[in-house]
Amino acid sequence: MEKISLYIAIGIILVLIGIIFWLLFRGKKRDTDQFEEMEGHEFEYYCADLLKNKGFLEVEVTKGSGDYGVDILAEKDGITYAIQCKCYQAPVGIKAVQEAYAGRDYYDRMVGVVMTNQYFTSPAVDAARKLKILLWDRGYLDGMLEED
Repeated sequence: MEKISLYIAIGIILVLIGIIFWLLFRGKKRDTDQFEEMEGHEFEYYCADLLKNKGFLEVEVTKGSGDYGVDILAEKDGITYAIQCKCYQAPVGIKAVQEAYAGRDYYDRMVGVVMTNQYFTSPAVDAARKLKILLWDRGYLDGMLEED
């Protein structure tokens, strides 16, 4: 009888631990999974809000078309940013880097960035390094979310 009670107690403890882990990690998973259901313009506004929460100032979402490859203009610590947002279901390629590069110069900003819910292809990484464009990928975005 004592063995059965011990097994029941251990079972209850394991279930409680499982529930605690589920509660702790479901919120984070939900935050990052929500990107998968966003359309591009919605993702731009989400990123703009995230930047505001991280201390960026004068955060402005540019007009949808004719934005010269930039979706968000922002400033932080005296540094101006031109940010291209890409909400994709596959790795982001070199075109997004080229757009951020062109948009950075068009808007006369100090830093060009591509911000995405995904990761980048090798050619995109190489181009960004050469053109001095920052790449804020899924891991970077997750890190920004975890800091809250």
